[in-house]
Amino acid sequence: MTEDSFRVAELLLADLKCSHIMMILALEAAGRQEPDLVRAMSGLAVGMGQGMTCGILSAGSCVVGMLAGKAGEDETEDSRFVDILEEFGGWFKHRCTEEYGGCNCSDIMQFDMNLKAQRCPALIAESWQKLNEILDRYDVDIAHPPRGSETCENTGALEFLS
Repeated sequence: MTEDSFRVAELLLADLKCSHIMMILALEAAGRQEPDLVRAMSGLAVGMGQGMTCGILSAGSCVVGMLAGKAGEDETEDSRFVDILEEFGGWFKHRCTEEYGGCNCSDIMQFDMNLKAQRCPALIAESWQKLNEILDRYDVDIAHPPRGSETCENTGALEFLS
């Protein structure tokens, strides 16, 4: 079990949802605390309360947005934003469709607490690891994300299925 897996387990025991955990892991990696941002992730939990898109995917996408997205009129989006988002989303969709038949919360946990306990902790940890691999490949430092004109050029083709 990795250090991240232990942290995921710890956060799950604190009754935090997958969407909270993805953002908390990102904020901790950046050395930040943003309770309002973590609280906002509540709206993504349990597939937005309807079993729709998994909170791991939606919150992971929010992490990408936090690191490479645009915050206002005076800022530009990182040139790699869409590529990173597509790669993470493509990987997650492929991964979950192969194993669970889809990437919705209802596909993964089927509103069954036993399935949730079996599947979600490992999927959170695996997704966090994959997101970090993608960010590393694009030279995005979670603790010091580029802003505005500091962005770098795309590092290459998308590799959804890697």
